[in-house]
Amino acid sequence: MREGIANRATRENQIGGVAWGPQGRPRRASPPLDVVLTGRRSNPPVTRDVPDFDHPKLYGNREMGFLAFNRRVLEQVNDPAVPLLERVRFLAICCSNLDEFFEVRVSGLRQQLEFHVDGASADGLSPLEALQRVSHQAHELVRDQYAVFTDRLLPSLESEGIRVSFRQQWTGPIRRWARGYFRDHVRPVLTPVGLDPSHPFPAVLNKSLNFIVSLHGKDAFGRGSRFAVVQAPRVLPRLIRLPEGIAERADHFVTLSGVLHDSIESLFPGMEIEGCHPFRVTRNSELWVDEEDVSDLLLALKGELPHRHFGAAVRLEVGRHSPPEIHRFLLEQFRLQEQDLYPVQGPVNLHRISALCDEVDRPDLKYPAFAPALPPALRPDADLFAAISRREILLHHPYDAFAPVLDLLRQAAADPAVLAIKITLYRTGEASPLADALVEAARAGKEVTAAVELRARFDEAANIDIASRLQREGAKVVYGIVGFKAHAKMMLIVRREAAGLRRYVHLGTGNYHPRTSRAYTDLGLLTCDLDLGEDVHQVFQQLSGLGSVPTLRKLLLSPFSMHERILAAIDAEARAAREGKPARIRAKLNSLIDPEVIRALYRASQAGVPVDLVVRGVCCLRPDVPGVSERIQVRSIIGRFLEHSRVYHFHAGGNEEVYASSADWMPRNFFRRVEVAFPIESPELRRKVLEECLDLPLSDNTQAWRLGSDGTYARVQPEPGDPPRCSQSELLRRRG
Repeated sequence: MREGIANRATRENQIGGVAWGPQGRPRRASPPLDVVLTGRRSNPPVTRDVPDFDHPKLYGNREMGFLAFNRRVLEQVNDPAVPLLERVRFLAICCSNLDEFFEVRVSGLRQQLEFHVDGASADGLSPLEALQRVSHQAHELVRDQYAVFTDRLLPSLESEGIRVSFRQQWTGPIRRWARGYFRDHVRPVLTPVGLDPSHPFPAVLNKSLNFIVSLHGKDAFGRGSRFAVVQAPRVLPRLIRLPEGIAERADHFVTLSGVLHDSIESLFPGMEIEGCHPFRVTRNSELWVDEEDVSDLLLALKGELPHRHFGAAVRLEVGRHSPPEIHRFLLEQFRLQEQDLYPVQGPVNLHRISALCDEVDRPDLKYPAFAPALPPALRPDADLFAAISRREILLHHPYDAFAPVLDLLRQAAADPAVLAIKITLYRTGEASPLADALVEAARAGKEVTAAVELRARFDEAANIDIASRLQREGAKVVYGIVGFKAHAKMMLIVRREAAGLRRYVHLGTGNYHPRTSRAYTDLGLLTCDLDLGEDVHQVFQQLSGLGSVPTLRKLLLSPFSMHERILAAIDAEARAAREGKPARIRAKLNSLIDPEVIRALYRASQAGVPVDLVVRGVCCLRPDVPGVSERIQVRSIIGRFLEHSRVYHFHAGGNEEVYASSADWMPRNFFRRVEVAFPIESPELRRKVLEECLDLPLSDNTQAWRLGSDGTYARVQPEPGDPPRCSQSELLRRRG
């Protein structure tokens, strides 16, 4: 990576001499689209003849990009090549993705409106305009989710002997059984609330199943209430298997919603039920803590967590048969507008249908099981310290097992020669075996330091529990740096050996999470390289202590050097191309959003640099724009595994530079997180990374989608005569 780049202390506020407003938009007015391609205005004329890289048409909208990604996920449900129960799982993923989108992104846009933050993003959309487009696209997406569920999935499940019966389809025996189930298992945990002056509208939990019941008549106290609310406790299963003798198929289920709805009148004896309608509200789930004004971040977040369930409402889902007066009443209760209402043509939470994947024992309807590869040098009884001393080891999960990382930590905990263990924890999951190993290390007298990111969204509670547990065992626990999430994935083991102290390091692109390591593609490097060991030590010193910006030998570090070094590398490739020298840029990312990086890639493309990008999720760059990005191609891979590893590749005058990282090319990763990118220097390992993370995905013609200049994606199809190529299947085959 090129050195000597001037420090850009004011980059976030000024780029290229242009003052920027909120969300990365230039404060000066953007020119019309004709200037993008010509660089000239008809009136008044300009002297420059280069495109205006600030034009909004050159940037995609982040929210629209996410919805486009979720559509690609939904298309997996329509793919007959995907096993049936995996198609059910993809539908559930699409629904849960949309939930989080409303909880975080839509909530953020609404807050911008509330606080009068009217600056537009690089694509030119104001928060209000973005919300309007989100509403339109999200309504279409929801309609398509339910259409594929009703028209494709349910008939396909039925043909395989798997039935989900809704209330209107029940036979007499099913209804009698369901009412007994309600009496014995559901009614005892329900608390219906009749709405009157002494019983206001109850606090409804985020994403919970609820019913609003229209009533007529008076109760034993002479009270008359027009409405009541019944909340379904989360302890109850949403999908219920019918017992033998009642079931009409080998796997036959009913929904909790149907069971509750069918017996609702028993909750209001003597009252006339005029209507019963399911609804679900999605709320703002961001936690807010003034980190500079609290003495203990753990206690502050612990106190804030319960409020997540009751944040401001952002979306209301209602059943298909609910009338307009019910809509108006609920919208008023949650202070929402008509555009926030989502009438659905089925269960109000399709995500719950994912229970079928666990309840139905049909391996033939799921992806074939596989065993991650385990090199002989990394078998559980091997001396992993000796193996790493001999050579660097690269693991590509889930094709390679995550177990060696855990085994290394366990060996370190039991090894008398190990003096200290330091690790960053972002997401580890509940009941983490990694936490168990750290506890054992602390009990064995090792110096254990864990940099736990308490603000990892939706994992705060699990991380608080792990931090508290480690503290009880005497480990040192730090929570990163105020204002910056610690997102880097690093483990450092200090060991006393004959030649002195040696540092063993694990650097990864993904979390220390054994479960997701079987579902996410990630890279992990095991090394005892002296420079990398010193760099990782310096980063841990920064996380736990105080001091100036560390001088690192090999790592790129956000929020300090990474953005600058990435821009310098891109510019160096552009300069080489202009000089007629070979140049190339390739990258694999989850998201590409940073406007300055996008502009640098546009300049590189103009200079003649071929740019190949694999961006799974949101990409705000526009490829194939004449005169701007003709040499840039963008692909997205959607398949069995979630593509999560980040890899950056630069030709660098023939001295191929390859970095792996936990960081996407987004402003938050560059400026608001502690991130590292680590070099892959071994020629053998570099070839492996380039082939498996870039060559194969860029040649994929079955799971790949290509981004067009208009921001739409088209699925890549094999050319006539070409064999189908699936990068993930190929990597599984190689490890098999």
